[in-house]
Amino acid sequence: MTLSAEMHEKSRKFIPGGVNSPVRAFRSVGTSPIYIRSGKGSRIYDIDGNEYIDFVSSWGPLILGHAHPEVVDAVKKAAEHGTSFGAPTELELELAMKIVSMVPGIEKVRLVNSGTEATMSAVRLARGATGRDKIIKFEGCYHGHADSFLIKAGSGAATFGIPSSPGVPASLASDTLNAAYNDLDSVRQLFENNPRTIACIIVEPVAGNMGVVPPEKGFLEGLRKLADEFSALLIFDEVITGFRLALGGAQQVFNVIPDLTTLGKIIGGGLPVGAYGGRADLMDRMAPEGPIYQAGTLSGNPLAVSAGLATLGILERENPYSKLESLSEKLFTGMEKEAKELGFDIQVKWISSLGCGFFTSTPIRNWSDVSTCDTKLFAEFHQRMLKRGIYLAPSQFEASFISAAHTEDDINRALDAFQDSLRDIRSSKA
Repeated sequence: MTLSAEMHEKSRKFIPGGVNSPVRAFRSVGTSPIYIRSGKGSRIYDIDGNEYIDFVSSWGPLILGHAHPEVVDAVKKAAEHGTSFGAPTELELELAMKIVSMVPGIEKVRLVNSGTEATMSAVRLARGATGRDKIIKFEGCYHGHADSFLIKAGSGAATFGIPSSPGVPASLASDTLNAAYNDLDSVRQLFENNPRTIACIIVEPVAGNMGVVPPEKGFLEGLRKLADEFSALLIFDEVITGFRLALGGAQQVFNVIPDLTTLGKIIGGGLPVGAYGGRADLMDRMAPEGPIYQAGTLSGNPLAVSAGLATLGILERENPYSKLESLSEKLFTGMEKEAKELGFDIQVKWISSLGCGFFTSTPIRNWSDVSTCDTKLFAEFHQRMLKRGIYLAPSQFEASFISAAHTEDDINRALDAFQDSLRDIRSSKA
């Protein structure tokens, strides 16, 4: 038994399932998780001494790779002055100013501790501002584990086949309306069937929690028009896409400006952080300026803010997006080409530095299409890639991420492992 397997057996005695987030359990790929000792650049190392090229990047935050020296130095310097005050600091203001200057739809922003906090706060603000209770979300899109979102959710909920969760009140679930991603007619129908009761549409502008599903041409523009037509707010959940697609996120790339934006992952540089922001007239409805309440003891803590400032500063200075896109194109188009040459049904979707290979012959537009994937094939594929030193998300319904620390050699090694793994699978079934 490996040290990782031993550690997991012990962890299960003290932590539910042995993990602090369900998808980490590796159950959907038929193995037990590996336990990580350290990471540097594009590599991670487990407690058994194995090295892996990492395409999970802590599920997206590490756009600069593991342990970037400038980010590490910023956190060290901040810690020397104190880890938390529960009081305003100059660093919070610096990060807020940076975010406002970079993200087109944000005039004011508030820092919180996670993407879940950001999305639940944004929805509360939308409900408070409109005086309406219902929200529209999209099947397969994941916005954290707040009660309102655990209805036909993506990410870990999709991995474990949980369309909703026990503990979510039926009365609250009834206020969450589900539309089909990339289907404007389904959104319009919900508005027409629920007149003057819908507070907002919340959407991942690029769906990143049912694999990666980009918006079709006109979809985001159509959501903007529908929100305006029915006097609802439009919320972009850019927890994944913020600062990953571009310095201004998806709203810069697609030139569609939401009323509210949620952020996370990259703005913490690998430390826990989230944020929500938008038009000043909306944000000023939050306490203490307005009556809508939200608070957090550790919000804007110096360590996370310092890591975020360092990360955003490097992204501004080095602007790695063309490099990231070039590496992504090589990886994801190469995957599609090799899989099809070997006779596997696969749909590869990618944009900027995130992508996903879906083991299905069905063209991918939304969750209905994604749900046709061969998850057993993915599990076998994942196991073989891991044995070849390639660390992928342990779920068919998650994204792979390219970081600025990845190299051409990393991509070549991943493609070689991809081809060899599929050849082994084909041989085993011959």
